[in-house]
Amino acid sequence: MTTSAVTPPDAAAAAAATERLAGLATPAGALGRLGDLGVWLAATQGQVPPAPLDVVRLVIFAGDHGVAQHGVSAYPPAITGAMVRTFVAGRAGVNALAATHGVQVRVLDLGVDDDLADVPAAVGAHKVCRGSGAIHLEDALTPAETRQALDAGRTVAREEIDAGAQLLLSGDMGIGNTTPAAALVAAMLGLPAAEVTGRGTGVDDAALAHKTTVVQQALDRMGERVGDPVDCVQGLASADLAATVGYLLEAVEAGVPVLLDGLMSVACALVADRIAPGAAAWFAAGHRSTEPAQSLALAKLGLEPVLDLGLRLGEGSGAVAAVPVLRSAVACLRDVALLSELIAE
Repeated sequence: MTTSAVTPPDAAAAAAATERLAGLATPAGALGRLGDLGVWLAATQGQVPPAPLDVVRLVIFAGDHGVAQHGVSAYPPAITGAMVRTFVAGRAGVNALAATHGVQVRVLDLGVDDDLADVPAAVGAHKVCRGSGAIHLEDALTPAETRQALDAGRTVAREEIDAGAQLLLSGDMGIGNTTPAAALVAAMLGLPAAEVTGRGTGVDDAALAHKTTVVQQALDRMGERVGDPVDCVQGLASADLAATVGYLLEAVEAGVPVLLDGLMSVACALVADRIAPGAAAWFAAGHRSTEPAQSLALAKLGLEPVLDLGLRLGEGSGAVAAVPVLRSAVACLRDVALLSELIAE
């Protein structure tokens, strides 16, 4: 898979934003991470001060995972379809947060093992398959499905950007999805399963040990193929995760920043940065999840989470919860007086 060269965020805007930050009528360094985030947003927008984040859009990519039939989750796979219906109804956790913070939510079925005939047709407009292969036994996707899912993610990102998105968020829904995501992180970082596998939905010690074994079996099955990021997506991911990778790549190439959520989006960000080196400069981390693989991936990407609230809901909820912090960062750079202005008065 080829991508165009990644253009980094605007260095001149970053320098000008840093200069403005230093000149604000606040003690040096008093704004902490807010100042850093304001500079990053100015660089991604190419303007100082940065524009208010009026149009923020979240896409939740949903899909089922064959490995969920093999004892790696505390919940049955049927929950995936039920949650898609809940998103559509506006009653999920992320819907409540999004409504509070003015974030537009879109849910898409990329690989749910359900026809979802009772939801709007637009939800399934990019559907690739009904579930993925059990990754410890077989590839998650065929080559054609992998390409279709990557392209779908790109198309969706372009649609959101064309609709005016200034900041994109990626969310996930899929019972068992922390297993393929952990496997992706392990493959990208060259780590064994024991270092990346977490409790996901809250499995007990015995189930965690089994889940760790499953992830290691998946890595062993892949062998040397782990060196190719697209091969890793085909072998270890799923349609929804592949679409997330495409979504991130398209955003980066379009110069639109992305606020990442938990393990799934961060695992996909690792893959995107491997496919398109430098992509990570366009990402910010919404929160730190409880999954060990997410922290390892964030460290590799050089990202410090905005929030650390012990969240493990998924859905894009941690990213949405962090949006007000980014808006606060913009407000500080835009609306705080310059010290030179006060002195002049």
